[in-house]
Amino acid sequence: MEGEKLTKLKALAVLSSDALSSVAYGTEQILIVLMAAGFAAVWYSIPISIAVLGLLFILILSYRQTIFAYPSGGGAYIVAKTNLGVPVGLLAGGSLLVDYILTVAVSSSAGTDAITSAFPSLHDHRVLIALVMILFLTIMNLRGVTESASVLAIPVYLFVISIFVLIISGVIKYAFGGIHAAAPALGTTVSNVSLFLLLKAFSSGCSALTGVEAVSNAIPNFKQPSEKNAARTLIMMGTILGAMFIGISLLAYWYGVAPNPKETVVSQIANATFGRGVIYYIIQGITALILFLAANTAYSAFPLLAFMLAKDKFMPRMFMVRGDRLGFSNGIINLGVLSALLVIVFQGNTENLIPLYALGVFIPFTLSQLGMMIRWTKLRPSGWEIKFIINTIGMLTTLTIALIFVFTKFTHIWMVFIFLPIVIYIFYQTERHYRNTAEQLRIDVIRDKPVIKGNTIVVPIAGITQVVKQSIGYAKSVTDNVVAVYVGFNDAEIERMEKKWDDWNPGVRLIVLRSSYRSVIRPLMKFINTVEWKTSATDHITVLIPQFITKHWWQHILHNQTSLLLRAYLFNQKNVVISTFPFHLNK
Repeated sequence: MEGEKLTKLKALAVLSSDALSSVAYGTEQILIVLMAAGFAAVWYSIPISIAVLGLLFILILSYRQTIFAYPSGGGAYIVAKTNLGVPVGLLAGGSLLVDYILTVAVSSSAGTDAITSAFPSLHDHRVLIALVMILFLTIMNLRGVTESASVLAIPVYLFVISIFVLIISGVIKYAFGGIHAAAPALGTTVSNVSLFLLLKAFSSGCSALTGVEAVSNAIPNFKQPSEKNAARTLIMMGTILGAMFIGISLLAYWYGVAPNPKETVVSQIANATFGRGVIYYIIQGITALILFLAANTAYSAFPLLAFMLAKDKFMPRMFMVRGDRLGFSNGIINLGVLSALLVIVFQGNTENLIPLYALGVFIPFTLSQLGMMIRWTKLRPSGWEIKFIINTIGMLTTLTIALIFVFTKFTHIWMVFIFLPIVIYIFYQTERHYRNTAEQLRIDVIRDKPVIKGNTIVVPIAGITQVVKQSIGYAKSVTDNVVAVYVGFNDAEIERMEKKWDDWNPGVRLIVLRSSYRSVIRPLMKFINTVEWKTSATDHITVLIPQFITKHWWQHILHNQTSLLLRAYLFNQKNVVISTFPFHLNK
C-alpha cells in the first residue's frame, strides 16, 4: 500500500488533470453565452474571467483548510456528514459521485472535440472515439494508481508547457502587432446585454473550476506527511490553473475569437498564432490527450468516495474490495460503464453535459463550505475567525453560482433534481438492508446456542444411474431418513420405474409423483413443501440434488438444466437446505 502512495508531482498529474484540462473549454463556455448578445459583447469575457479567478482563489483557500481539518479524506461528503448531518452528507456524496461520472463523460467528449477540430472528417465518429478512450482509462486504472500516475505525468506536464508556450507566443505576437482582429474595446456599450446573460456566462465559466475538490477527497493517496503534500499540490494546481485560464481568455479576446461548433477556441488561437503547422497539431494533440486523461481524476476520486460510502453502509460492500493492484476495482469498472452510457445517451455533446457536470460540483462545494463554517463555530480554535470568514465567502459565492445554474440553465439541468433524490433513496435503502441483515444475524453468545435437530434428506431422481447410486449412498451416511422422489408423466413410465426400483432395492423408499402437465419442478416443490410442513419442527429438510459434471465446458449445454432450475426455486424456501452431489464424467 505504501508503495502505491503518490508524490506531489505525480499527484498533481493524477488529481489535477481534470481542473487543468478545463481551460480547454472554460473560456469557450463563456463566449458561447455572450454571443447571444452579438460579437460586441465578447469583451465581457475578461471581467467574467477575472471573477472566476477570484472564486478559484477562495476555493483553494477553503479546501486547504478542509485538508488539514479532515486529513482522512472524503472531502465534501465527510465534512457535510460530520457537521450538517447524514442526509446533507449523502446529498454531497451523491452529487460528487454523479459529478465524477459526468467528469469522465465530459472529458472524453471534449477530447474528441479537440481531435475532430483538427480532423473534421472524424466528426461523425466522435462517440466511438470517446468510448475507446474510456475503455483505455478503465484498463489503465485497473493496473494500479502508481502505474496510471506514471502514464499521466508526461502528457499533463506537456499540456501545461504547451499552453504556456501558446499564451507567451500569442501575447508576443499581439504585442508586436501580429494580430489585426476587430475585437470590441473594453467597456463598449452593448444594448441587449442583461444581468441574467452575464450571470449565465459567469456560471458557464465556472465549469473551469470543476476538479478543484479532488485533492481534498484523495488525501490518503499521498505519501507522508499526506495533508501537507495535499495542501501544496492544491496550491500548485490553483496557481497553474489560474494563469492558464486568464491567459486563454485574454488571447481569445485580443484575437477576436468567436465560438465555432466545429472548432474549439484553443484550436482557433493556436491556428492564429502558429498557423496550421507542426506546432498547431502538437498543441491540438496534447490538448486532446489531456482532455481524455482528465477523466483520470474521477478514476482516482470516485472509487475512494464509493469506498467511504460503502464503509458507512450506504453503498454495496463490493466497493470496499481492493483488486490485485490494490485499487478499488469495482468502483473503477462501474465508473467506466456508467460514463460510457452517458456518452452514448448524449451522443458525445460536450455543451449539453457541462451544465450538469458543473452543478454537480457546486452543490458539494457549497455544502462543504457550510460544514466548515459550522465546525469553526463549534470548535473555535485559535484564529478561527479568519477561517470562518474565508469559508463564509466561499459558501455564499458557490451557493450563488449553484442558484445561477438553476435559474439560467434549468432546461439543461432539470434531470439532476430527479436523479439526485433517486441516488439518495438508493443510499438509504442500501443502509436499511445492511442494518436489517445485521439485526437478524446478531446472536446473544450467552443465551443463543445451536439447536440440534434430525435430518430428512429428499433426493430427486430422473432414473437409476451411477450418480443416483452415489447420491443415495452419501445421503444414507448422513441419516437414515432418506427418501427418493421420481416425477413420472404417464402410467407406463411410472410402472417401469417402480419395478426397476424394487429390483434394485437400495434400502430407500421411493415416492412417485405424477405430473399431468410434464412439469418436473412444480410437483417436486409441492412435495418438498409437504415434507417441510410435517417435519420442520424436528428435522432439518435437506434436498440433495444429484448432478453430473461434464469434462468439457461445451458439453454442459448438451444436457437439460433441471438441477439448476430446482436450486433456483429452492432458494426461496426458508427451512430447506440445498445440497449438490457432483458426479464427474471423465469422457
